[in-house]
Amino acid sequence: MKIATFEHGDQVSYGAVVGDGIVDLRKRTKHVSVLHLIATNWLAEAEKIAEGASPDIALKDVRLVPPVVCPEKILCIGVNYGNRHAEYKDGGEPAKYPSMFFRTPGSFVGSGEPLVKPSVTQQFDYEGEIALVIGKEGRRIAKEKAYEHIAGYTLCNEGTAREWTRHSKFNVTQGKNFDASGSLGPWMVTANEINPAKPLHLTTKVNGELRQDDTTANLLFTFADLLAYITIFTTLKPGDIVVTGTPVGAGARFDPPRWLKAGDVVDISVPEIGTLSNRVADEA
Repeated sequence: MKIATFEHGDQVSYGAVVGDGIVDLRKRTKHVSVLHLIATNWLAEAEKIAEGASPDIALKDVRLVPPVVCPEKILCIGVNYGNRHAEYKDGGEPAKYPSMFFRTPGSFVGSGEPLVKPSVTQQFDYEGEIALVIGKEGRRIAKEKAYEHIAGYTLCNEGTAREWTRHSKFNVTQGKNFDASGSLGPWMVTANEINPAKPLHLTTKVNGELRQDDTTANLLFTFADLLAYITIFTTLKPGDIVVTGTPVGAGARFDPPRWLKAGDVVDISVPEIGTLSNRVADEA
């Protein structure tokens, strides 16, 4: 099931995406949000409700927002595809453990919404990524049990103000958290629709030009590795999001760099999930 959160008029709702329409699940269940649906283990019941139902509203008539509104945590992984380490050209050894940072919910918009280029950066960049939505609480999750904790999958554009990722000596937090600088969506595909044994093919295009092209077979730390590592130090909760890293080909790695500008359109795609699309706009 593809499940989207959307705005229509002055109402926020969520529903199953069926063709070019949405079956509004909020008005058919007692659950007020996708987060509530996940936390109460109701995704399978929601899918049954959506089966055979006629769409209530056309996709073109809604404003998509990130699939899970107000997750407790958004954890992001850096340098997690083969060849990414070599892009840094620093002579260092590949990391033994995942690199990590946090992002705030307000730093993301939904598919179709403007990706806001901060006025204080001239180095605005894209990063196409797959994101995991956690379905079941877990601490010290065993790798062989990791997929049991995934509710679904979505896409992420890790919009980044590059010169702000080294604003201080050791952290990237500032450059990763400008309001509305990244995106999540277009919806969440439930885990029962994804074969964990089959690599997912991720592409990123800017104005139709292919920039990133790789599969999860090339991950340095698999989805299971990530959940096992993260839950050594923190408890993952239903609705938490883990953004799993970007392949080679971000704008910063070209010579000369190819930064985003107002009017550019970034499309991030995985066939099993869909396409996350955003046009860049200058900050007002």
